[in-house]
Amino acid sequence: MAVVFAATSRESLTELRTRLNAYIDRASVADLERLGEELFAVTRLLQETASLRRHLADPAAPEAVRTGLVQQVLGGKVSPQTLEIVSAAVTARWSRSIDMVDALEDLARRATLAVAEKSGTLDDVEDELFRFGRIIDREPDLAILLADTTQPADKKVELLDRLLAGKVSPATAMLLRETVRSPRGRHLEVAAEELSELAAELRDRSVAKVATPVALRSEQEQRLTDTLSRLYGRPMALQIELDESLLGGLTIQVGNEVIDGSVAGKLEEARRRLPS
Repeated sequence: MAVVFAATSRESLTELRTRLNAYIDRASVADLERLGEELFAVTRLLQETASLRRHLADPAAPEAVRTGLVQQVLGGKVSPQTLEIVSAAVTARWSRSIDMVDALEDLARRATLAVAEKSGTLDDVEDELFRFGRIIDREPDLAILLADTTQPADKKVELLDRLLAGKVSPATAMLLRETVRSPRGRHLEVAAEELSELAAELRDRSVAKVATPVALRSEQEQRLTDTLSRLYGRPMALQIELDESLLGGLTIQVGNEVIDGSVAGKLEEARRRLPS
């Protein structure tokens, strides 16, 4: 489930995203790779060290004290840009200290997706994340192995790396690796879906989840994309999944809205209308 911020934290997150976007515009791929990796590492540190998190997010502590603590903990260990963003995060106001951690994770994800955007692979990353989520959903034993809290995180990441080797882009591998390493209470398939939707968002598009009993031809996909874009008044990205139980037609979900044009759906509607 996506994180929901209260008003104060939401405003702080918006300001941090603006700061990150300004850096993304001028940063190299290598710089963004390092930024993403380091922000993920800081996120894990704050998640695992509650006392440090509370001190850094304490609004009663002077800003100089909080930024000084950041310098003490991270100085010389991360890039100047990472240090700048984390310092900005600790001087922002948060409704809860954990919101600061969620925000830094959001920035780490966006920095990593920006690597894909600058490398021209963002479309591939979006698709790879979506399809990985579908695989995990269909393979519960694999999901259990990757989420096993009794196993060291490095061992689970090693398993993930073997599964993904040569099959996905570096940005996809990084995002999934960090999710497995630090799931933070999320199911892996849900996290993969959220990441896929974030990739679409970064291209200023919304996601339409399409279920179909047969594979769509490329011209059909394009026609559906154009139709939905006109209908919703914004660019749309399709996430297509085969579902033979639909018998025919399509089901389309955009946010909480579902359009059921499947044969199975029409049969079910007819059944409900029959007199009992």
